[in-house]
Amino acid sequence: MTDALKIGGHSFDSRLFVGTGKYKDVDETRAALEASGAEVVTVALRRVDLKDRSSGSLMELVLSKRWTILPNTAGCYTADEAVRTLRLARELGIADVVKLEVIGDPKTLYPDNEQTLEAAKTLVKEGFTVLPYCIDDPIVCRKLEDIGCAAVMPLAAPIGSGLGIRNPYNLRIIIEHAKVPVIVDAGVGTASDAAVAMELGCDGVLMNTAIALAQKPIQMAEAMREAVSAGRKAFLAGRMPKKLYASASSPEAGLI
Repeated sequence: MTDALKIGGHSFDSRLFVGTGKYKDVDETRAALEASGAEVVTVALRRVDLKDRSSGSLMELVLSKRWTILPNTAGCYTADEAVRTLRLARELGIADVVKLEVIGDPKTLYPDNEQTLEAAKTLVKEGFTVLPYCIDDPIVCRKLEDIGCAAVMPLAAPIGSGLGIRNPYNLRIIIEHAKVPVIVDAGVGTASDAAVAMELGCDGVLMNTAIALAQKPIQMAEAMREAVSAGRKAFLAGRMPKKLYASASSPEAGLI
């Protein structure tokens, strides 16, 4: 049986999305991406030279492999900035599947909901497949879905914090009502965080810092790959109900 993640017109076997920033060099980036098993790789458009396709460059790496590139608008603080940045990516021939990120505060890197909604409306109308980074607010996620976003990407905790899932209850509400994939974006610190997100019913997890700043990034990439897979399988299997008291594993009938 296949359990593919479908976003817009795309289908992916891996539910782990990974970023390309903060690694010590391109070789380490390559090794971590390959170890993660990810099929979707996100690139910050405003932090790389998109025209540099020379040997050994980041763009040469991500364009030479089988990955679907998810260009993102990290560093944009207005809807207009984000839209112009993604239009540029389209002109350069990068995929129309995009991660929309409009920051509202430079210290927490929390998203600006109003500007995110405004940018999403424009991008959807222009034919982009939009995956918006947003606060873990069920109402905002519903509005983004209503606009036509192909998925919603609520944060688990502030970007790069590694704090793990701070509000599983909001995520559960978002998952319960969403008719598009829900992908946790930001805040994952270790493999158990990724597994919990998937066990809650999230459709995928996007991460960068948790892998790139691990003491052994390649090994952490492998751990995240396994955690996302295990968490998804556990969700599909359905966990046992929690009980206050013990329940014998072996039947008591027929005891001598």
